[in-house]
Amino acid sequence: MAFELICEIEPPTRPDLKRVRHQIGTLSTIASAFLIPDNHIGRATVSSVAVAHEVEAMGGRGIACLNSRDRNLLGFRRDLLTAAAYGVERFLFVYGDKPTSGNRTSDLTVRSMIEEARAFSPDFHVGAAAALRPLPAWKRTADFLFSQVSFSVEAQLRWREEHPADVPVYAGVMVLASERHARTLGAAIPDIAIPDELVAAVAADRAAGVEAACEQVLALRDSGAFAGVHLIPVARYRQVEARLAGAL
Repeated sequence: MAFELICEIEPPTRPDLKRVRHQIGTLSTIASAFLIPDNHIGRATVSSVAVAHEVEAMGGRGIACLNSRDRNLLGFRRDLLTAAAYGVERFLFVYGDKPTSGNRTSDLTVRSMIEEARAFSPDFHVGAAAALRPLPAWKRTADFLFSQVSFSVEAQLRWREEHPADVPVYAGVMVLASERHARTLGAAIPDIAIPDELVAAVAADRAAGVEAACEQVLALRDSGAFAGVHLIPVARYRQVEARLAGAL
């Protein structure tokens, strides 16, 4: 199976898809598919299903992320109906970050979302997120897994070896954009380890974050341990494309 690079794109917080289309067009030279977050970091954005449809309209493969935080069962069924009407068949189901406004609903779990989607349509292809810890048995029923972002190839390979799964697993890689970004990540994800030397390098030169992430992508590809990488380029998608275009 060919190594896949699944690039995450930033959905807009305003009713304008121009920047999304630019991200898709730029990254299409290296991306096997595009993941669209769902109200990521607790902010309202254009529907991930709508943006996944836009990806498909531009000739790409879209994966719509849907979180359990923002929807009850009826709302989730609406999203599945909308996706089916738009021809969107690939999903990543997640719990969801703490919202900046409003409350978290407790009507759904990732597990119940997988079960509901499977009952809705056999054509849906559903995935779940996996922390770098032992895998719950129910997550092994997903069609694919996205592992937690890590800045250590060694940690990712060790986890993959210790917790094998019979479904495609995509390793999480993120571009560290700045020293401030490192602090924000550390506060939001307490168990993420960001090397001090990487933070220092990015503080001195922001291009260092792009270079480190791209080197990590290539090392994971060469390891053969993962089906691919889930790459989060943040605002550096142009630089990421330029670095990887001739290397993948």
